[in-house]
Amino acid sequence: MGKIAFVFSGQGDQFPGMGKDMYEKYPAAQKIFEQCDKIRPGTSAQCFHGTEEELKETRNTQPCLFAMELAAASVLIEKGIAPDAVAGFSLGEVVAATVCGAFDNETGFRLVCKRGELMQREAEKFDTSMAAVVKLAPEQLQKVCDQYSDVYPVNFNCPGQITVSGLSSQMADFFADVKAAGGRAIPLKVKGAFHSPFMKAAAAAFAEELEKAEVKDRYIMLYSNLTAEVYTDDVTGLLSKQIRSPVQWEKIIHNMIADGVDTFIEIGPGKTLTNMIRKISTDVKAISITEYLAEG
Repeated sequence: MGKIAFVFSGQGDQFPGMGKDMYEKYPAAQKIFEQCDKIRPGTSAQCFHGTEEELKETRNTQPCLFAMELAAASVLIEKGIAPDAVAGFSLGEVVAATVCGAFDNETGFRLVCKRGELMQREAEKFDTSMAAVVKLAPEQLQKVCDQYSDVYPVNFNCPGQITVSGLSSQMADFFADVKAAGGRAIPLKVKGAFHSPFMKAAAAAFAEELEKAEVKDRYIMLYSNLTAEVYTDDVTGLLSKQIRSPVQWEKIIHNMIADGVDTFIEIGPGKTLTNMIRKISTDVKAISITEYLAEG
């Protein structure tokens, strides 16, 4: 029998009201939201009633997504659905690290709150943005990026889809060059140039926070955004460096499949990772938690 993986989504899928139905239906979810509210008052209210603009702010997005995703994972685990492996996209990796046992719930949540603050602080220093580029191979996109001093390929999502980060002032021309090369660029609902050199200071500051945190033994395989491999003992290095480094998502999924995973459950408010995984491999099952719970 194949293995089950929980994959935790990153910024971009958040929406006002996320997690509310789960909170009202499942005591396991209520418990997680209440834990988060004790540490950061108003987190659940922000998830359930915050505006779209409010939830775009990284210092809000990251704690809210963490709370919603950890609550959702708790619901599945209480139902007897336990993962054999976990991975998370960007901030989702902090949730994954918590679910696999590296951090307790409180430590994981405090870390993600700090991560959001640090990344927002760096994002506010520069006028930067992100976009998804489709229909170009990595080497084609790299050639376009090489024409710009401050535009970087940062997330290798799935075949034909790569995210870039860069200075907003260079994006209009960059979009035109992408189109001329046969691709298309789609702006993302993210304020900042994450996973790029613009986040170098945030990564260094987050490493200091991680050094102070208690890291426990992991009891589930956790895959790294930085290396696409199963985590080594260098939790601080892997989790901090990913803030300023590309996310190797496509490679992670291939490696998880090679290690026996054949069912991926996306834990998050949307279906972004589910759709990516379906493009990476047609030989595995990928399903969002909303779909999974609706099935039964």
